[in-house]
Amino acid sequence: MKTTLVGPDEIFHRYLTPKWAFLPTSGAGAAVDGGRFNRPGIEALYLSLSAQTALEEYRQGASIVPPATLAAYKVTLAEVADLSQGFDPDIWDHAWKEWDRAWRQIARIDKRIPPSWKLADLVITAGIRGILFPSLRHAGGTNLVVFPANLVDGDKVAVHDPDHRLPQNQSSWP
Repeated sequence: MKTTLVGPDEIFHRYLTPKWAFLPTSGAGAAVDGGRFNRPGIEALYLSLSAQTALEEYRQGASIVPPATLAAYKVTLAEVADLSQGFDPDIWDHAWKEWDRAWRQIARIDKRIPPSWKLADLVITAGIRGILFPSLRHAGGTNLVVFPANLVDGDKVAVHDPDHRLPQNQSSWP
């Protein structure tokens, strides 16, 4: 497995749903149903290296974009799995070849465990902070999934909100 550092203060992006914009660093939303690299119950924060990639990831192929707030993050992580160049059999175990399989189909329809969840289990168990991986929604884009439970002193995932424009709570949402 190839690993790398992220940062210091490398800029990533995410589109936040308005209702949850007050928790911009939470991975709780992904924990509800799971995501590409997290089983249900495992918190994961998905970020993108560019704003355009973040938009395409948020859209998930929809023809019209639902309301969202773009947030930028400053990220410093001591160790992430670096799959950003895709699967290379000289670097990655053969199991990583299937990281990009249709996880929703496998988990929700076929009722099986997606290969990407098994791979994330390995990363999480090893104490690695996250995974850099190619976007399947935006050609050439790069995403980062962060596992908040694995962060230690020196790691940082901070939303850039110097003027405190993001909401502080859900009081706008009954």
